[in-house]
Amino acid sequence: MRKSSPIYVTKPELPPLDEFIPYLRDIWDRRVLTNGGPYHERLEHALQAYLGVDHIALFCNGTIALVTALQSLRITGEVITTPYSFVATAHSLVWNGIKPVFVDVDEHTLNLDPSRIEAAITPQTTAIMPVHCYGHPCDTEGIQQIADAYNLKVIYDAAHAFGVERNGDSILTHGDLSVLSFHATKVFNTFEGGAIVCPDDRTKARIDRLKNFGHAGETTVVAPGINGKMSEFNAALGLLQLKHLDSALARRSEIDALYRGRLGAVKGIQCLGTAGESRANHAYFPILVKPDYPLSRDALNEHLKDHGINPRRYFYPLISEFPMYRGLPSANSNNLPVATAASQQVLCLPIYPDLSSGDVEEICTIIASAK
Repeated sequence: MRKSSPIYVTKPELPPLDEFIPYLRDIWDRRVLTNGGPYHERLEHALQAYLGVDHIALFCNGTIALVTALQSLRITGEVITTPYSFVATAHSLVWNGIKPVFVDVDEHTLNLDPSRIEAAITPQTTAIMPVHCYGHPCDTEGIQQIADAYNLKVIYDAAHAFGVERNGDSILTHGDLSVLSFHATKVFNTFEGGAIVCPDDRTKARIDRLKNFGHAGETTVVAPGINGKMSEFNAALGLLQLKHLDSALARRSEIDALYRGRLGAVKGIQCLGTAGESRANHAYFPILVKPDYPLSRDALNEHLKDHGINPRRYFYPLISEFPMYRGLPSANSNNLPVATAASQQVLCLPIYPDLSSGDVEEICTIIASAK
């Protein structure tokens, strides 16, 4: 049993308190707390520059951003999506009265498998909602070809994909919209928050109205919007986080390399690879516990916990296995063999900038020596 404090999968990044106090004092003195204040505007501009995108709309959290993204594109009917994600992906569809249609994932990336999408399209299908799982990019070209052929919208759940680039370009510019989460567990966080990456001014203006109750002026409401605004407090935190983000991502990369170096030769442990990023964010470090490993995934999970290490079975169970979804025809596990197997084998190991190399070594030793 580990004598020091427990280790968890992730730990929220906090800016230095002495850096935040002047921001808090300025917000206090201005008395502008929300509704698109100066810190909100500054963070939008800063994120556009950092991420290499032209338009971004900030939100109070990623789930409300997903709900609003669907509403902004007037999505109805059925949407093809992945069962291998956090439940907010499917919940955002249901909140809009949309039927999720689950399609299996690719065995190498655990992202939505384009080769399986076409068979799931019906006359009611209006969009595809893939997820850049663990921050590894989807096959955006393959997905877009299908969307173009069937006149479907594409909304990416990019909750894990902050800062990820492929061939030098932001992965967030693909599809019609990309939705980010800035939850406390993400590589970039505002404690709670999110954003929608938009292609043009007109789309951003519509999204900005929808996240402010549908207001188009003091006395004019043009749509049944919601309160999705980010506060000045959260925006200020985001501005501070950006100052330290590059060093945090560099440390995550080092930890990723340490894990791969130690676990790559362990029989029965598969380190999930990247999907061709030219810039990765190392948001998670998932492994698959294969049948030839001495312990089952759940047994290894408990074994690590006995040593004060707290991994996470992320994603388990599948969204399609929750009561509100398992009655859907597309939720049948026979249709989702890759996602089902992955959910039964996956274990995300701790990864965050404050995690020491010694702790990584200890985690790897426990895994490698299990019997």
